[in-house]
Amino acid sequence: MTTLKVSSSDLPGLYQSADRASLVAQSNYFTSLRWYLLLLVVAAYISYLRPNDIVGAIFSASLFLVTLGILIFIRVKRPDDIWYNGRAVAESVKTRSWRWMMRAEPYEDSEKIEIVSKQFISDLKAILEQNKSLSHALQSTTAVNDPISDVMKEVRALPISDRLQIYVEQRIQNQANWYWLKSNFNKRRAQQWFWVSVALHASAISMLLYRIKDPSISLPVEVVATAAGAALTWLQAKKHNELNSAYALAAHEIVLIKGESSSVRSERELSEFVVNSEGAFSREHTQWVARKGD
Repeated sequence: MTTLKVSSSDLPGLYQSADRASLVAQSNYFTSLRWYLLLLVVAAYISYLRPNDIVGAIFSASLFLVTLGILIFIRVKRPDDIWYNGRAVAESVKTRSWRWMMRAEPYEDSEKIEIVSKQFISDLKAILEQNKSLSHALQSTTAVNDPISDVMKEVRALPISDRLQIYVEQRIQNQANWYWLKSNFNKRRAQQWFWVSVALHASAISMLLYRIKDPSISLPVEVVATAAGAALTWLQAKKHNELNSAYALAAHEIVLIKGESSSVRSERELSEFVVNSEGAFSREHTQWVARKGD
């Protein structure tokens, strides 16, 4: 039984750089969107508090100007594109790395490890070439890391039983756990934001009905309506419901894939098992990327 552990830092520097670029861009995108929606609500609230006041009008106009700037930033810088492209590169590199470590197609055993290593590096170059638009966002600190780490070489040199154990425990089970956690997280968030949206809509309806009863009273209906729209926009951007379903389905599929490992005995069977497993991971990721255009 092997005690080797494959961490993210053991994967090629391109993976770490693309992963970091994706996470930073994701954070920038949602931080910008969060401020955009929040400032819209605040601007509406100031207009309600001081409807006939020049100072209030100036404050509201300033806030709307800021939100316009945020909107232009999102449109011009496109952090969402960097987020998705970075994730695509990172996942492609990770898949190739695990195939190489497991001696799976197209990196089967060769007379010299230099041959499959050269092919692996060539494939990494092709991935980078296909995603040139991401080059400006990649971190340079990991660029000096060797594309094939010592841990990757150690794993590849292990007997088939040890490699299979590492793959099942550190790749398949790791993916299953990640998808289950993300599925449950998105399920909770979808429910929370649903009830927030319901509460805001109910408040707006109640205020409108009360205004019918007493037209002279001033209620922040427009502010609540703006907040309700902001909550709906945030929910749509985060795609909690879609991700909950997609991640739960992926987790179930991965658990079934794990069960197939018990029949692996030869190098060829391990190669087929790894190729099929990585293909399943890629399908889920391809569907995830496709949701960007929804």
